[in-house]
Amino acid sequence: MEQPGVLQWQRDKVWWGAGAAVAAVGWGAQQFAPLLLMYRSELGVGAATVQAVFAMYVVGLVPGLLFGGPVSDRYGRRPVVLAALAASVAASALLLVGGHGVAWLFAGRLVAGFASGAGFSAGAAWIRELSAGAGGEHGPRRATVAMTVGFGLGPLVAGVLAQWAPARTVLPYLPHLLLTLAALPLVRRTPETRTPVAGEGRLRIPDMSAPRFRTVVAPLAPWVFGVVAVGIAYLPALVEPQLGAYVLIFCTLVTLLGAASGIAVVPVARRVARRGSRRLLGTAMGLVVAGLLVAALAAATRDPLLVVVAVLVLGAAYGCCQVCGLAEVQRIAPPGQLAGLTAAYQAISYLGLAVAVPLAAVDHLVPPTVLLLGLASLAAITLVLTIRSTAR
Repeated sequence: MEQPGVLQWQRDKVWWGAGAAVAAVGWGAQQFAPLLLMYRSELGVGAATVQAVFAMYVVGLVPGLLFGGPVSDRYGRRPVVLAALAASVAASALLLVGGHGVAWLFAGRLVAGFASGAGFSAGAAWIRELSAGAGGEHGPRRATVAMTVGFGLGPLVAGVLAQWAPARTVLPYLPHLLLTLAALPLVRRTPETRTPVAGEGRLRIPDMSAPRFRTVVAPLAPWVFGVVAVGIAYLPALVEPQLGAYVLIFCTLVTLLGAASGIAVVPVARRVARRGSRRLLGTAMGLVVAGLLVAALAAATRDPLLVVVAVLVLGAAYGCCQVCGLAEVQRIAPPGQLAGLTAAYQAISYLGLAVAVPLAAVDHLVPPTVLLLGLASLAAITLVLTIRSTAR
C-alpha cells in the first residue's frame, strides 16, 4: 500500500506534462526576442521591420487563442496541446531558414503565434484543472511559472548560441525542436480533464459580457505583454551603440532577467492575492507604472544598467499582471468555458506585444523618453479606472 506522502507527491506532479508543453511553446515564442538586432545586420533591414516581424506573432496568436480555448472546452485539452506542439515545431523550422530572407521570419513568427495561442489557452486551463486538488491559487501560479520558464530559457539558449556558436541563424532553433519532441510523450501520458460529451452541440463562444471582465480584466490585459515588449524588444535597441559586439548577449541577459523577475514575483503575488483581488490589481498596475518610469529614465540617459533595472521592474509587473488576470478569469468563467474565456483574456493581453512597433516607428520624431512617459500616464489611468471598477 502506497504511503499518503507518495500519493500526495504523485497528485502534485500530475500537471507536469501540461506544464512541459506550455514551457516548450513559450520557449518557441520567445527564442526570437534576443535575435532581433542580429537580423537587422544579417538581412540589412530597418528597426521597424524587425519589430514588425516580432509583432507578427500577435497576428497568428489571436486566432490560435480563439481556436484553442473553445475547441479544448469541447473536445478536450490533450488534442489541442498536441496540435500546438506540432505547430511550434513547424514555426522553428521556418525560422531556421530565416537567414535567407525576411519572408521566412514573418512566416515563422505567424505560425509560432498560432502555436502559442492554442497551447497557452488549452494548456493554462489544463494546468488549472489538474491542480484543482491543490488549492485555488496553485493553478494560476503554476500556469504562469510554466509559461515564464519557457519565456526565459528560450531566449537564454538562443542568445548564447547566436553570440558565440557558428551558424548563428540556424543553431539557436535546434534546442527548441529537441525540447518540443521530448514533451510529446509527457503530454500523451497526462490525464485528460475535459472529456468530449456525445451530442454536445456546437462550439461555444466565450461569454465576455460579465461587467468585471469588461471593466477590470480587459483593461488590465494589454499591459501583461505590453511591458514585455517595452523591456525586451524596445529598450535594448536604444542602447545598442554602447554595447558594441556584445549586443546579442545583452539582449539575452535582459530577456532572461525579465523572465526571472516574473517568476520570482509569483509567490509575492499569491500572498497579496490572499488579502483581496483589489490589492493584487493595484500592486500589478503600480509595478507597470513604476517600470515604465524607470524605462523613460533609461531612454533619457541611454544607460545599459538602467535598462536592466527597468527590465527587472517590468518583469515583476508582467508576473503580477499575469497572476491577477488568470485568477480573475478563473473566478468569473461560466461552467465549461474556462479555456474559452482564458483564450479571450490572452488574446487581449498579447495585443500588448505590438506596442514596440509604433514606438520604433515614431521615435525618430518623438523622443523615446516622451513616448515612455506617455505610456506610464496611460498605465496610471488604467490603474485608477480598474481600482474604481472593483470598488463598484
